[in-house]
Amino acid sequence: MTTAPIIVSKQSEPDDFTGESVLWIEPLRGWTAIRPKELWEYRELLYFLVWRDVKVRYKQAALGAAWAILQPVLTMLVFSLFFGRLAKVPSDGIPYPLFSFAALLPWNFFAISLAQSSNSVVGSSNLITKVYFPRLAIPLASVLAGLVDLAIAGGVFICLMAYYRRMPTAHVVWLPFFILLELVAAVGVGFWLSALNVKYRDVRYLVPFLVQFWMFASPIVYSSSLVPVRWRTLYALNPMVGVVDGFRWCFLGTAAPGPVIAASALATLALFVGGAFYFRKMEAQFADVV
Repeated sequence: MTTAPIIVSKQSEPDDFTGESVLWIEPLRGWTAIRPKELWEYRELLYFLVWRDVKVRYKQAALGAAWAILQPVLTMLVFSLFFGRLAKVPSDGIPYPLFSFAALLPWNFFAISLAQSSNSVVGSSNLITKVYFPRLAIPLASVLAGLVDLAIAGGVFICLMAYYRRMPTAHVVWLPFFILLELVAAVGVGFWLSALNVKYRDVRYLVPFLVQFWMFASPIVYSSSLVPVRWRTLYALNPMVGVVDGFRWCFLGTAAPGPVIAASALATLALFVGGAFYFRKMEAQFADVV
């Protein structure tokens, strides 16, 4: 017996025999709608899934939430040594530790989101096979849980800016937009990876390679200004280009992202919508496969 997702196919109607209201339901089929209203109705469950993921991430970890600080700080030190000091990679006139940390701040959130969300559905198999709820909530919760790490690392970055005696620019008011853009991109990719991982378990081996490749395809250790002008629109179809350039613009006052944002936003929207519809198409098979 499976617990395939269900949808309401009709409103409540009186039964011919008892006169009581009857709610008709039927399995999901094909490319169904995203149905954000249903996610809102299960918002309390989403909250508990997010809280569960946060606790599980640091449960029995010797350093606990300190990993949210150590990971970007140690990576920044390595990048500053090899790319900033030895390779002399241009950093738009900004101290390389600040330049790299401003990019690692959104990147670490994105990378962790991909790793966690890709295995989220398989990891929740016991829950999926027992009760019905919007399955989209599972990868969404895995991504939202990463906002805790982003907030902690953001505090470290502010301290680093104070060390270099720099203040965030007035553009920082646009920071919520870039966080939202990154959140939508991470959720969209998470939908694709989590659904594919149910059917093809070797996706978990692909994710580390994808994250590594994606990092070097994004302006993390270098400035996007190094990319030739004729290739920048194509380059900006990588959603993280707009996000990273946006973070640097908000905090450090680098060149305005301009048209890059439009291309990154369109690519992000396509990833999100395509991922959500593919996830909904595949979710009827989750209970049978996981």
